[in-house]
Amino acid sequence: MRYFTISLFIICCFLSPSHAQLAVSGTVYDISKINYVERVRVVSTGGVLAITDSLGRYTIMVNEKDSLYFFYNNKPTQKFPVSTIPNSRQFDISLRITVEGKYNVLKEVRVYSKSYKQDSIENRENYANVFAYKNPGLSSSMSPGGVPGADLDELINVFRFKRNKRLKSFQRRLQQEEQDKYVDYRFNKITVKRITGLTGTALDSFVVWYRPSYEFSSSSDTLIFNQYILNAYYQFKKLGVVSPAKKEE
Repeated sequence: MRYFTISLFIICCFLSPSHAQLAVSGTVYDISKINYVERVRVVSTGGVLAITDSLGRYTIMVNEKDSLYFFYNNKPTQKFPVSTIPNSRQFDISLRITVEGKYNVLKEVRVYSKSYKQDSIENRENYANVFAYKNPGLSSSMSPGGVPGADLDELINVFRFKRNKRLKSFQRRLQQEEQDKYVDYRFNKITVKRITGLTGTALDSFVVWYRPSYEFSSSSDTLIFNQYILNAYYQFKKLGVVSPAKKEE
């Protein structure tokens, strides 16, 4: 019986594989490390073969002492010992070839947006004469000879009624646009959504119904302004336009 047990143990040792098998998977890219390479043959020295799919992915069963190499257009890569692969679940490689991808990748693009203050300063500079406009009136001037007298240009402007009316109207419009943009800057949808959790049509309605005045927006600090939005939301919710379940957590 003892002899039979020993013999059975020896037979099992010979029948069992000498090395444990594991799966190696990853993605094959071209030289850009962006475009996938399909139909690449992945071969192990143990005789196992795999082929990359349309997304460059592959999975191959190997032994610990095997090595992998990749064939593309009958050109092999160097051999990669399995024992040196740091992560067998994501062994990605890049071939020294160029493959035309389905999508073109742009170079880095940086987009800069102007702040409200920058827009306001630029607008003031572009229309400095309009913002500085005052109703014309009699004023004195000094001649090159040092003789004081009336400012002739200012005197003429007094009687240019259409021109004065047009400039005054333009000035009021620019001032109103500047104030509206300031309210938009403070009472924007991103801020309202962050405080109230409103989205969609409820958010659209809220920013129209509870839009604050310029005077309040320009005179209140952040704490008071945010509290106004929160109080307005509580009132808005009582109207039945939005239920607590619709508020995002």
